[in-house]
Amino acid sequence: MSVDTATVAKIASLARIKLGEGEAAAMVPELNGILAWVDQLGEVDVTGVEPMTAVIPNTLRLRDDVIDADPLTGGGIRDKVLANAPAAEHGFFGVPKVIE
Repeated sequence: MSVDTATVAKIASLARIKLGEGEAAAMVPELNGILAWVDQLGEVDVTGVEPMTAVIPNTLRLRDDVIDADPLTGGGIRDKVLANAPAAEHGFFGVPKVIE
């Protein structure tokens, strides 16, 4: 794939980047070099290599999901939480309508 000045101008327009004629002409060899490098990466034999999301294996440390584990932040205190609400409706916080 080859990039010309018209393609650079179109990409700059889509990205909302203002490029002068000289700047667009200077970008042509740079973008062609990048695309050549990407094509070169496609030549690498990667058979047997599994895709990875990180260089080292990561596992998340998860806690048990226990309901009412903490009496201060656990469930079952909806009435206490809504006691200071300016507008409580049907057990939820009432908020003003923002979309007509």
